[in-house]
Amino acid sequence: MSAERASHDSGLSDALAANLVTGWTRDETPLPPPADVAPYAAKRRAALSAAFPGETLVVPSGTPKVRANDTDYPFRASSDYVWLTGDTEPHGVLVIHPSGDSVLYVPERVSRDSLAFFTDRGSGEQWVGRRPTPAETGARLGVECRRRGDLDLRQLANCRLLRGTGDVLDAAVTTDADRDHALAVVLAELRLIKDDWELGQLRLATDATARGFADAIREREGALTYGERWIEGTFWRRARAEGNDVGYSSIVACGPHATVLHWTRNDGPVTDSDLLLLDMGVEVRSLYTADVTRTIPVDGHFTPAQRQVYELVHRAQQAGMAAAVPGADFLAPNRAAMRVIATGLRDWGLLAVDADAALSEDRHAPGAGLHRRYTLHNVSHMLGLDVHDCARARSERYLHGTLQAGMVLTVEPGVYFAPEDLSVPPELRGIGVRIEDDVVVTNAVAENLSAQLPSEVAAVEAWIAGLR
Repeated sequence: MSAERASHDSGLSDALAANLVTGWTRDETPLPPPADVAPYAAKRRAALSAAFPGETLVVPSGTPKVRANDTDYPFRASSDYVWLTGDTEPHGVLVIHPSGDSVLYVPERVSRDSLAFFTDRGSGEQWVGRRPTPAETGARLGVECRRRGDLDLRQLANCRLLRGTGDVLDAAVTTDADRDHALAVVLAELRLIKDDWELGQLRLATDATARGFADAIREREGALTYGERWIEGTFWRRARAEGNDVGYSSIVACGPHATVLHWTRNDGPVTDSDLLLLDMGVEVRSLYTADVTRTIPVDGHFTPAQRQVYELVHRAQQAGMAAAVPGADFLAPNRAAMRVIATGLRDWGLLAVDADAALSEDRHAPGAGLHRRYTLHNVSHMLGLDVHDCARARSERYLHGTLQAGMVLTVEPGVYFAPEDLSVPPELRGIGVRIEDDVVVTNAVAENLSAQLPSEVAAVEAWIAGLR
């Protein structure tokens, strides 16, 4: 809310305006110690500068976005800005100079000797709480910080600007679109391999997510009364308590809703006889997020039909995770998982062709891709600051690239039989199952960050029973 005075507020009298800015103690907050992320962010800035030697690079954090009238969505800084600085506040601008030196421009703190402290709903601390000074931000992040008002737009001539954050620089600075796009691409590709600090943040996120799943499973009675929304709210409470927020809109899909790939309405009932597909992740305060899916029987026990589908998906996921090794191409986990699914569907009589024919890369071959009627999505995407991380990376580095140690990706096969699908027997209609874990590619066996959440049938049933 940025208006200095809302339409429903009275203005200030001269006497009140004079009174407000006097009679306060001085703020003597000491400078904070350096944050753990500071040396890692410095190395990242150096790597980006080395990719564009002798150039000025500009990366804004972004600004709050209006939700309705004078209320904003909760602010979430640009992932590239966060990666380069560790800062999560709005209105920041990182400038990397041709020398490689960096300056971070951040909003000046409004003190109590200014009326704006009391009247500005967007930055006045009487409205929004204390904000750090440039000196405090610089001490914490280990980078030179100056006031945003000191940013001279003339020094940004011929720069590369990361666009799309919503900052006013998008309109104020004229740059070359192709050169700006190249900056976004290089940033995405530098972020493909996570450093040790990032892996630690992702472990925190998956640990908190596991506790959120446990909270949700304990809430059977509330879910039976209030439906999917109750589970969504239960998980959100954990995300806010241990992190910043959920990393994406939670999917809480019971019964036939589980056959909708991104069911985020979460407004349906929860019934004992159904499966409940939970696709949820905690975003920790550094803004790294988990992305985990479990499909559980609401009453704690799989029916024979539910178990049949679940065990096929579980076998597919195990095959996919085994294929996530250095030197394999990014699509190797997808091919391994899809072979298991296609073979299972053929064995059940749902495919008229064998797995080789279904998995043919020739789009015009007879039977090619028919298994995807029941599993439309691929099984992996990169994970990190964004739930679908590094999305601007070139295809040859991502989709058709090679897996390397330090990459973090999901492995999430699913099989979905829509309730209206006449191609499957009645007992399978309305069953949707997805199992998803977050995997770090290592030089040995891939590390499953979310392994603390059971995924095998007997273990899932025992887990539910233990929590309840």
